[in-house]
Amino acid sequence: MRALVLAGGFGTRIRPLTVNMPKPMLPLVNRPILEHIVRLLARHGFSEITMLLYYQPDVIKNFFGDGTEWGVKIDYFIPTRDLGTAGAVKAVHKLISEERFLIISGDLLTDFDLENMVKYHKKKGSFVTIGLTRVDNPLQFGIVITDASGKIVKFLEKPTWGEVFSDTINTGIYVLEREALDYIPDEEEFDFSKDLFPKLLSQNKPLYGYIGEGYWKDIGDPDAYREAHYDILDGRVEIFIPGKKLDLIGRDVRIGKDVVIEEDVNFGKTVIIGNNTRIQKGAKIERSVIGNNCIIESGVILKDSIIWDNTYLKKGAQVRSAVIMQSVRISENVKIDKGAVVGDECSVGRNSVIRENVKIWPRKVVEESAIVSSNLVWGERWKKSLFQGAKVIGLSNIELTPELCAKLGAAYGSLLPKNSFILLGRDAHRTSRMLRRAFVGGLASTGVNVKDAQMIPLPVLRFKLQTFGEMGGVYFRQAPLDPPSTEIHFYDSRGLDISSSIAKSIERIFFREDFRRAHHNEVGDITIETRLFDFYTETYLKNIHIDKISDSNFKIVVDYSHGITSNFLPAILDRISRDIVSLNAHIDLEKLSKSENEIKKELEDMSTIIKVLNYHVGFYFYPGGERIAFVDSHGEIWSGIDALLLVVHLVMEDVDEGVILLPLYTPSVVEKVARDKGLGVRYVRADERSLCEESFGEGVVLVASGNGQFIFPEFQNAPDAMFTAGKVLDIMARRNIDFKELSKSIEKPVFIMDRIACPWEKKGTVMRRLSEEASKLNAIFLDGIKIFHDEGWVLVRSDEFTPYIHIFIEAQDKIKADSLRDTYKKKLESLKK
Repeated sequence: MRALVLAGGFGTRIRPLTVNMPKPMLPLVNRPILEHIVRLLARHGFSEITMLLYYQPDVIKNFFGDGTEWGVKIDYFIPTRDLGTAGAVKAVHKLISEERFLIISGDLLTDFDLENMVKYHKKKGSFVTIGLTRVDNPLQFGIVITDASGKIVKFLEKPTWGEVFSDTINTGIYVLEREALDYIPDEEEFDFSKDLFPKLLSQNKPLYGYIGEGYWKDIGDPDAYREAHYDILDGRVEIFIPGKKLDLIGRDVRIGKDVVIEEDVNFGKTVIIGNNTRIQKGAKIERSVIGNNCIIESGVILKDSIIWDNTYLKKGAQVRSAVIMQSVRISENVKIDKGAVVGDECSVGRNSVIRENVKIWPRKVVEESAIVSSNLVWGERWKKSLFQGAKVIGLSNIELTPELCAKLGAAYGSLLPKNSFILLGRDAHRTSRMLRRAFVGGLASTGVNVKDAQMIPLPVLRFKLQTFGEMGGVYFRQAPLDPPSTEIHFYDSRGLDISSSIAKSIERIFFREDFRRAHHNEVGDITIETRLFDFYTETYLKNIHIDKISDSNFKIVVDYSHGITSNFLPAILDRISRDIVSLNAHIDLEKLSKSENEIKKELEDMSTIIKVLNYHVGFYFYPGGERIAFVDSHGEIWSGIDALLLVVHLVMEDVDEGVILLPLYTPSVVEKVARDKGLGVRYVRADERSLCEESFGEGVVLVASGNGQFIFPEFQNAPDAMFTAGKVLDIMARRNIDFKELSKSIEKPVFIMDRIACPWEKKGTVMRRLSEEASKLNAIFLDGIKIFHDEGWVLVRSDEFTPYIHIFIEAQDKIKADSLRDTYKKKLESLKK
C-alpha cells in the first residue's frame, strides 16, 4: 500500500529551529522526525512512499534518496505553489495508481498501528477515515465528533473554549479512497480539514474516525519539540533510538560510535549521545540528548536539554530544559534557563545568562556577562500565538516594543491592498501614543494610507468604520485591568473584530517577516482626522429627541472615571441637560486602568451623591467608553447583569416589536417578560465579534452583553456607552418613565457567577466529560454547556484566554443557587482528575 507524506510546511511556529532546515528534518533523538515516520510506515507494510515537498525540498531529497536504506521506495513531488494539504495531494494524483492510500504528516511523532487503521477503514466501508486521538488542550487542533459507531457527525476547526464539547482531535493521519480526490478542485488551495472533509460530510459520504492506541504528538513549537524528546526518554513512545546501550545500573545511556566518556561523569535517567562526542570528567548529564561531534567539558550541568551536532559547552556551563542548535559555542559558566533556544552558529560569552523562554536566532553573538532577557531579532518574549482573539496584548515596552509594533504594522499592511486606507486611534496613555506611532511607520511602509484619529473614544472610531472609506481600523489602549500592559485591537471595515483567519494571516506574515515593501514613491500617506467626533455628534443627536430630553429637566450625575469620554461627551450632554454634576471629569493617566474594587468604590461614591442631591439618575462610564453602569435615585447600583435587566426593560417599554439578542447566561426572567411584551429573544455567543455581527440581523433592536456593553443597531453595531446614556434619557423622556419607579418594578433574579481554576491541558477533558453527562439531561450546547434543573439552570463555559472555567447560575432562591454552585464546583474539580 502507498503512503503520502506531507512534508512541505514552513514550520513558522517552531522558529528559530526551522530557520536553516525544514521542520520534518529537525533532529529527534539525533535522527530527523521524518525518518521516524518512514520507519513507522515501513514497519506497517507501506513499501511505497510519495513525499510532497515545498519548503527546502532538496534537504529532504538528498537525505532520503530513493529510500533503499529504509527498505522502501520513495518518490517526490513538489507543487509549483502552495496548494494546501488537499490541493497538493490532488496535484500528485497521477502518480497514485492505488484505489486506497494513507496520508500522514511528516512532522509529527507517533507510534500508531497504521496497519490496523487501514483494516478499520475497510471494515467500516469508509470513504475517508481520520485518525483521532485525545489531547488535554484541543483548541489548537480540529475537533472531530463521532457517534457511538465511530461515524463522524461534526467538525470543529480550531474552536474556542465555548465550542469545545470533546477532546478528540484530528491527528493529520488519513486513509482515503481514490474517489475522494474527485472532490478536490485542480490547482486551487484546498485543505483537508477546512475544506474537503466538511464538503464530504455535507454530501453524506461515510466518514469515520479511528481512535489510535498509542502515542501521538504534534511538534508545533519549541516547547512541544522538547516535550517530544522527554516522552521518548521516558519510554512513552515506541521509536528507533540509535546507539549502543551502556551497562549502567538504574540508568539508560545510549552512545554512538567513537564516543569518549571520561571518569566521574554523572548520568541520570535516560541519556542519548551521538557519534564522535566527548564528555569530560565531572560533567553531570540527566535526561538529555547530545548530538554528533560535540564536546562537553568538565563541570557542565546538562538537564532535560537537547544539544544538536557540533556544539561545544565549556567548563561550568549550566543548561536546563533548553535547546542548543548546531555549531554553537557556549563559554565558561554560562547559565541557560528553561525554554531557551540558542540558534545555529551562535556564540555565548562567559558568565552570560540567557533567561527563561528566550529565543536567539542563528549567528548571533552574546557578549561576556550579558543578561539576555528578550529575544534577539524579535525584541520580545516569544509567544505561541501573537493574537488573543482580535487583539494583541503584552507588557508595554517589554513585550510590546516599538520594534515589534513596526513589524506588526508591516505584517498587517502586507495583507491589505496597496493604497487602501486604515483608521487608527488611541486612548490618552502616552504608551499607546508611542506604540501607535511605531505601528504607523510599519503600516505606511507597505503602501497603505493611514488616517490618524489620534486620541478618540473607541466607539467613535468603530462608528466611523461602519460608514465608508476604510478597509479596517486599529486602536491602542492601556489594558483595562492590567496597567503595565497595552492592548492593540484590530477591526474590519464594518467595525467588527477581525476574524480568526485574518488574525492568523497577520501572524503568519509577522513570523515569516514576509513584508511587502512599497517603492519609495508608493509609501502610504499619513493624514490627521480632526472632525471624527463632530460627525459622530451630528448623527448621535439625530437619533435622540433633544427637545423632549431637555424639557424633562433630568438631574444627572455623570462619573467619567478619569477616562477618555471626559474630553468628548460633555459637549453632547450639555446640549440635552442643564443640570449635570460631573465626577472624575479629567483624564488621569494613573487611573485609566482600574481594579474591580476601585470601580466599586467610585460607584458607591456616586450612589451617595445622588441620594444626597436627590438627582434622577447616574451614569458611570468605564474608562474605555464602551461599558456603562447606572445608579437610580434610591442610590441602587445597576451594573453587569443588573444593568442588562434595566436597559432591556426600558427598551421593552419603548418598542412593540423586534428582537433582543442576549448571551446564554442571561436570567430567564428577561425572556419571559420580553415574550409577554411581544418581543423576540435570541441567544448568541458572548464574544464581542458574535454580538456585533448578529446585531446586523433584521429586526434587532438591542444587543446586551451582560458586562455593561449595549448595542443599539439603529445608531451603530458596536458597544457604545455614550449613546446608551443618551438612548436611556431619550426613552425616559418620550415615554414619561420615572427611572426610580421603573427600577423598583424590576425583580432582580437570584443569579451567581463564579469560576474555578483549570489548567489549559485539562480544559478539553473537563468539557468533554461534562458534555457526555449533559447529553443525557435537558441541556443546550451553544456557548458552553447550559444544563437545566428543576430548581434553576447552570451554564459552564471555558474562558478563551485564561486558565479558568466560568459557572453561571440562576435559581429560585439563594439556598438553591448556592447548592447548585457547590455541586458543580465539586463536579468540575472531580472531572479534572
